[in-house]
Amino acid sequence: MSNLFTPVRIGRYELPNRFVMAPMTRSRANDDDGVLSDIVATYYSQRADAGLIISEGVYPAATGKGYVRTPGIETDAQVAAWKRVTDAVHARGARIFMQIMHCGRISHPSLLAGNAQPVAPSAIKPAGQTWTATGQQDFVTPHALSLAEISDVIAGYRAATRRALEAGFDGVELHGASGYLPEQFLSSGSNKREDQYGGSIENRARFILDVLKAMVEEAGSDRVGIKISPEMNYNDVSDATPQETYTYLVRQLNTFNLAYLHVALFGTTVDYHSALKPLFNGAYLMGSGLDQAKAEAALDKGQADATVFGSTFLANPDLPARFLKGAALNAPDRDTFFSAGEKGYIDYPALDTAGAA
Repeated sequence: MSNLFTPVRIGRYELPNRFVMAPMTRSRANDDDGVLSDIVATYYSQRADAGLIISEGVYPAATGKGYVRTPGIETDAQVAAWKRVTDAVHARGARIFMQIMHCGRISHPSLLAGNAQPVAPSAIKPAGQTWTATGQQDFVTPHALSLAEISDVIAGYRAATRRALEAGFDGVELHGASGYLPEQFLSSGSNKREDQYGGSIENRARFILDVLKAMVEEAGSDRVGIKISPEMNYNDVSDATPQETYTYLVRQLNTFNLAYLHVALFGTTVDYHSALKPLFNGAYLMGSGLDQAKAEAALDKGQADATVFGSTFLANPDLPARFLKGAALNAPDRDTFFSAGEKGYIDYPALDTAGAA
């Protein structure tokens, strides 16, 4: 049998297979309060044949929101809505981690309370736009966080971790990729600070490590993971020496004994998987652009401990069954990735319903 269908230990959990559902923003929360709509529990439970589900990015505090209709974990109502999701996933025997995502400068005042400025390590305006209630809007020059404000942001990650566990999540993932706040601190192009959070690679990595420390103190190291995407260069983030930066960061992660390191590569010519996996002591999750053959090859060669599927899982709620049977796959409808409502969300047919139809 394919190694995709063999058990694997990730942190404190023994998972029945090596399928991981990727964190994917789907924009199905109420925009005024960041509370999930009722269909979200159905969406995640449909995909609970995965050994592990990683949720869409969730803002730890309202100041971290970056897109229209994205969910939070700050209020009692948000926690209650997420509890319905975790209950539905657990009822089908799966595990689910929450991805905590602070977008930092990748936001817009119209998305933030009081039309506040987005925050960042340095007051550098990124190129590009974000999705708001009135359509795409240009990014603005962010507010550079003071040391006291950085402490408040870290406290927000701590509180979000605690509330995620209250909502029934099995663990949490720090979103350290895609040009959001942790990667803004890590990267030399977006971080021009001259204090202990800027300058050297050691200083620029400090924010991520301080956040992880707070998350680990709340959840335990075996319920905390991190996602990185070296040289993805998304959302106008860049680093002068990425190989040195990420090698340093991954070595430092071992001080926490994390549940996993999730690495998704997009466009880089550097084989970061071969460079980083030997440096990390926990489970290594490989993501981005995998199909069945690529995932099986990576597992067979020991290049990964589990494999992460994004839009393929989005469009195929019963993906493991389809791989097992060699069945055809549904194609993802990209026009509905971030739209509201059920279309392109919970209406993808599974094999049994497709056969009945």
